[in-house]
Amino acid sequence: MTAFTRMKSRPLFFSCLVVAVLHIPDRTCAQFTDPRNYENTPVGTNQVELGYAYVHANASLDTSLIVAGARLNLNQGIIDYTRYFGFFHRLMWVEASVPVAGLSGSITGTNVQGSTTGAGDSSYALAVLLKGGPALTAEQFKNYQPTTTLGLSLTMTVPTGSYQANKILNLGSGRWSFKPEIAWSHPFGREQRWDFDAYGNVSFYTDNTAYHGKNILRQGALPGVEGHLSYSFTDNVWASLDTRYAFRGSTAVNGVPQDNAQQDFVLGAEINIFLSERNTLIFEFGKALVHDNGPAVVGFSVRYDYTWTKNHR
Repeated sequence: MTAFTRMKSRPLFFSCLVVAVLHIPDRTCAQFTDPRNYENTPVGTNQVELGYAYVHANASLDTSLIVAGARLNLNQGIIDYTRYFGFFHRLMWVEASVPVAGLSGSITGTNVQGSTTGAGDSSYALAVLLKGGPALTAEQFKNYQPTTTLGLSLTMTVPTGSYQANKILNLGSGRWSFKPEIAWSHPFGREQRWDFDAYGNVSFYTDNTAYHGKNILRQGALPGVEGHLSYSFTDNVWASLDTRYAFRGSTAVNGVPQDNAQQDFVLGAEINIFLSERNTLIFEFGKALVHDNGPAVVGFSVRYDYTWTKNHR
């Protein structure tokens, strides 16, 4: 196995577009973190990712304005950059991503329809491996044996996307969000071809003070737990089964509780194909099986990763 065949891919985005990109602020659908995201990687590694996702949601636009029969279709492109480095002999990385999307929506049985195109909210992440992630150069990493890791991360979403308070369909959220996460990853089985990841995270949101005009939207914390089971068929191909359960996250508009606590269970799958040491293709699919006060989302994405180190491009 080459030094980079266990290179982590970036967080899934198809399963969270209804919140991370669209303005549906009081119904946050589940957001996956990628399987094998907290495995060790050589310091000095850079990764650029280009992605495309399609999402269909058959749900209300938001729970404070119930709209039966709403249908949403989204096409999104994303560019993402990640840099890995050492800090006090531990592996750390920073990541930044910016989406551009086109959204269209309609309501069954009516003439109500609309569309919008533009930039979505950008996101930024900082992560560290606390256990099992010594900071290694590319040369040292050739002798590294995968082991159990424990990691921490903080992801921040910034309201840089297009947002108009008088519009229902928006590509920005009009607020900030913060998601701390703790992760445990364990390789096992013959030649360590199996890998199990368990993640726990909580999303926190600032108020949207321009919700449907001059209203104030406030959302409670949204905890979530994830499980990912993956298997390496060869050194160049691995696939995973992904699950996430999220709950709570109820909202209030102008101080009035909306009684809309969520329960969302999302099932997904992912396949990674390493075309070469530097080039990777990722295919993903996800569907919300349980969506109480959350959108019934189904979607897929295709991503391309290019990876290089300081001395090799």
